[in-house]
Amino acid sequence: MGLPEERGRTGSREQEEAGAQSRVQSWSPPPEVTRSAHVPSLQRYRELHRRSVEEPREFWGDIAKEFYWKTSCPGPFLQYNFDVTKGKIFIEWMKGATTNICYNVLDRIVHEKKLGDKIAFYWEGNEPEETTQITYRELLMQVCRFSNVLQKQGIRKGDRVAIYMPMIPELVVAMLACARLGALHSIVFAGFSAESLCERILDSSCSLLITTDAFYRGEKLVNLKELADEALEKCREKGFPVRCCIVVKHLGRAEMGTSDSPSQSPPIKRPCPDVQGKLKEKPKRIWPQISWNQEIDLWWHELMQKAEDECEPEWCDAEDPLFILYTSGSTGKPKASICGVVHTVGGYMLYVATTFKYVFDFHPEDVFWCTADIGWITGHSYVTYGPLANGATSVLFEGIPTYPDVSRLWSIVDKYKVTKFYTAPTAIRLLMKFGDEPVTRHSRASLQVLGTVGEPINPEAWLWYHRVVGAQRCSIVDTFWQTETGGHMLTPLPGATPMKPGSATFPFFGVSPAILNESGEELEGEAEGYLVFKQPWPGIMRTVYGNHERFEATYFKKFPGYYVTGDGCRRDQDGYYWITGRIDDMLNVSGHLLSTAEVESALVEHEAIAEAAVVGHPHPVKGECLYCFVTLCDGYIFSPTLIEELKKQIREKIGPIATPDYIQNAPGLPKTRSGKIMRRVLRKIAQNDHDLGDTSTVADPTVISQLFNHRCLTIQ
Repeated sequence: MGLPEERGRTGSREQEEAGAQSRVQSWSPPPEVTRSAHVPSLQRYRELHRRSVEEPREFWGDIAKEFYWKTSCPGPFLQYNFDVTKGKIFIEWMKGATTNICYNVLDRIVHEKKLGDKIAFYWEGNEPEETTQITYRELLMQVCRFSNVLQKQGIRKGDRVAIYMPMIPELVVAMLACARLGALHSIVFAGFSAESLCERILDSSCSLLITTDAFYRGEKLVNLKELADEALEKCREKGFPVRCCIVVKHLGRAEMGTSDSPSQSPPIKRPCPDVQGKLKEKPKRIWPQISWNQEIDLWWHELMQKAEDECEPEWCDAEDPLFILYTSGSTGKPKASICGVVHTVGGYMLYVATTFKYVFDFHPEDVFWCTADIGWITGHSYVTYGPLANGATSVLFEGIPTYPDVSRLWSIVDKYKVTKFYTAPTAIRLLMKFGDEPVTRHSRASLQVLGTVGEPINPEAWLWYHRVVGAQRCSIVDTFWQTETGGHMLTPLPGATPMKPGSATFPFFGVSPAILNESGEELEGEAEGYLVFKQPWPGIMRTVYGNHERFEATYFKKFPGYYVTGDGCRRDQDGYYWITGRIDDMLNVSGHLLSTAEVESALVEHEAIAEAAVVGHPHPVKGECLYCFVTLCDGYIFSPTLIEELKKQIREKIGPIATPDYIQNAPGLPKTRSGKIMRRVLRKIAQNDHDLGDTSTVADPTVISQLFNHRCLTIQ
């Protein structure tokens, strides 16, 4: 993946973007977005990074002093082993020190920082008129109440609690209440199936489930309670009855009436016990019939009415587990691939707080908006824990980018004067399809820093993000990290590191990357190979829940002494890192290793292409060839002429070896509900293999049949 080349058409969009690229390379922030005192200069960044790697105990020890510890670390600040040949893999930061992350993100902010009246979240519902806000003091009170509710239901330190909810304030309350008690939350994205929820409950033996009656996602009604009931029935059939299910009345809030008491539930969209101000009524919607099991089902609001306002936190060891978050492998067989990533209290707290502060150049007056769902690691780290640990004000958004129209995101930016905006390349490419006008009709004058997360961003989308959304004045932080890393690993720092479209730039503090060849040898200078990390950082996962052997085999066995990311990476002559995609997304064509991300980037640089996905296909001569799926921008027609233009562009951008054998028109691509393309499914379609494995996480299953019906005729 490299910088897009100028195509030399006077006055064209391509030339404009090539000019934008040139301006990006010499970009310097205007006065209103220059770094604050805590964002270092490039030279100072290099000095701090060197210290963080060479003296991690001293570096992170200084940062730890900003937080509250009930007892200090009695022994070594850091102990670890990354080498499977020398014994068990382990990582311990500040073992023996005790703290509570909920106390640090709420009590410390309210009482020590005196920010109780500061808004913690602006909540924006699925409908634009559904809005409310909650202060740090109100949030602390609600968390204490729900902590008491959980205690009365028998939840204690070390217990596991499953949470299956949309993006509503109660979701934040529930996860922080678990953290306050030292119980592990296992949040399951509300777009997952009942089977997926059941698997996760069983894997970690969750004793309690928290869910919602129903919610709207755009115009689609999701009867979440029905799915939860189905999951709990599956659990019973498999010999594990969950003893309690707490249900938030979200869609049916209007039935609850109003009151002046702030004691029943957190601030929400409708007039209810503790909403401040009058809210507009939601447009008429269908309210589903909610099934009820008297033996285990309990209403959230009824339990909260009886709960006390105060709850002492459970003091936890820094190495006690904080949460489990499941990731799925690429096999399509959830039982084989489900992986419960475990993060711990102390190190995770330090790392997400510090990455948030520096990567987004946090200022106290900022309004931060991460569009990710809390069901994913991005939502854990940069919707909840990272912003709250810094006393930030954030936007919590229930809806989708295209409802009720495609300018929804920018309307929200203006509404709340968002200063720092963090979203996925998938969302950017989706909105690019509709042109500039839905963006430019809104001011966006408050924006200062734009971030991307989830996958490498192609330069074309980066330039559109910079040119149109950021009006060529916002710094862009293209962040590389994983569920397993807890927080940012490779990233620019706004105002400090010069930007290159599509590059994750430099390692964050404490991160020591290396690029290895197939033999495990470190490559110096310009290089391409396996991305690994040489030593631990505070936010690294500690194990796979209930399966430490898998943890060792997956992340440490291939190259002993290193944490193996599973990603390919290129380092350029300036020391910038470019993620080339998952190693299993690398294609071997006639003995040449090709990155699918690089080919996809070349495809979407064509003005007709909105999105592309590339997979390998067996070839009798080459061994493997390229099979490309392309989604067109509005107004373009798929034709033999377009196919030849795309092949020519790839030959020019990458080389003849990368010329695709097959290019298929794809009006839609199979994606998870978080927006990630399911390349495993695309490989099956390319080979006309209808044995797809588990497809329960596909957002729109009809896309799959459409792609099978229009696949290219291939030779094996």
